[in-house]
Amino acid sequence: MVVTIIAFIIVFGTIVFVHEFGHYFFAKRAGILVREFSIGMGPKIFAYRKNETTYTIRILPLGGYVRMAGLEEDDEDLQKGMPASLILDDAGIVKKINVSKKVTLLSGVPIELVDWDLTDDLWISGYENGNEEELKKYVVDHDALIIEKDGTEVQIAPKDVQFQSASVLNRILTNFAGPLNNFLLAIVAFTLVAVMQGGVQTTTNYVASVENNSVAQKAGIRKNDQIIKINKTKTSSWTTLATAISNQAGKKTVLIIKRADKEKKITLTPETKKENGQKVGYIGISSRVNTNKSLLAIISYGVKQTGSVITQIFAVLGSMFTKGFSLNDLGGPVAMYSYTSEAAHYGVISVISLLALLSVNLGIVNLLPIPALDGGKLLLNIVEVIRGKPIDPNKEMIITLIGFAFMLVLMVLVTWNDISRYFLH
Repeated sequence: MVVTIIAFIIVFGTIVFVHEFGHYFFAKRAGILVREFSIGMGPKIFAYRKNETTYTIRILPLGGYVRMAGLEEDDEDLQKGMPASLILDDAGIVKKINVSKKVTLLSGVPIELVDWDLTDDLWISGYENGNEEELKKYVVDHDALIIEKDGTEVQIAPKDVQFQSASVLNRILTNFAGPLNNFLLAIVAFTLVAVMQGGVQTTTNYVASVENNSVAQKAGIRKNDQIIKINKTKTSSWTTLATAISNQAGKKTVLIIKRADKEKKITLTPETKKENGQKVGYIGISSRVNTNKSLLAIISYGVKQTGSVITQIFAVLGSMFTKGFSLNDLGGPVAMYSYTSEAAHYGVISVISLLALLSVNLGIVNLLPIPALDGGKLLLNIVEVIRGKPIDPNKEMIITLIGFAFMLVLMVLVTWNDISRYFLH
């Protein structure tokens, strides 16, 4: 149980961190203010501020986010009539605004908020020390800080450093960077698996062993025989060989084998076995495994495995439209926990393989053209390029809220379905 929880936190945390770091890196590169980089959701348990970004760890290890200026209601913690305190510099310019009851600024100027503009003209006004006879207006520094209600200290978000102020190309790169990082993480993880296995292992059409009293042994097949043809099918790999035998359950089959550079014909009838409710042929042989330890082979393995997983996921997504949608085709945190528990049982290599698989899944899901996901944002970016002008911010917000509501409902349904599948049955 403890091992599973630790493995789950490491796997999920790594995937989320790498995804969000992609957004973070390209946002910084584009001059977009990253107000907060958070791992986890809910109440914060740790915060550290460096330069203009606050780095937080939150209590629920079920996600994370990069808070970019302009992609949120930046003034949501400010309300007219609420008490606040201001830290001013020697010139009377506001350097810090505190609206949190959890933090006390001993040298702060207490005011009752009346109005403010922390985006364009950068000012804040209010009644100092509760004196409603004199309204005071203060200039706010471009890089001033605000201590939010939960005690998190972040930088304000002037318009020039907001997401919308970046070029459309930089916004596209920033939105795409998260999924891209997930694909890169998968390549690294699969490459690491190859290293831990001692190289890239490939099965061949050579026989490594023959089971006693099996169909193969009785037909005269020996260790180190190379099976080059089954009926009319050439078997240059173990995959084609195994598939050909599987399709011949209970049928007379002709094998061409090579032994000591000489070809030989062997006739046999594969035994019939049942796997997943289907009849398959079985003759009782195992494949010889070759191991390639070269750096090129190991890196190629990481790339090919990632490409293979991407292809498989798109095939599943395609089947949802052709064969019908089912919640069982999706999986949330509960399903991930179940997969992690199973992988942890088999060891570190299985956990790293699962990390790679889930990372690809997260990358592809985020690229779906659904508002609130990276793919939906990219779609809006592309529409902007085609139109030659930005989409109305209010309309974009409505579209995003609809997408967010859809994803929230879907997440609840998927989570309940996962609980029913893995724990209630």
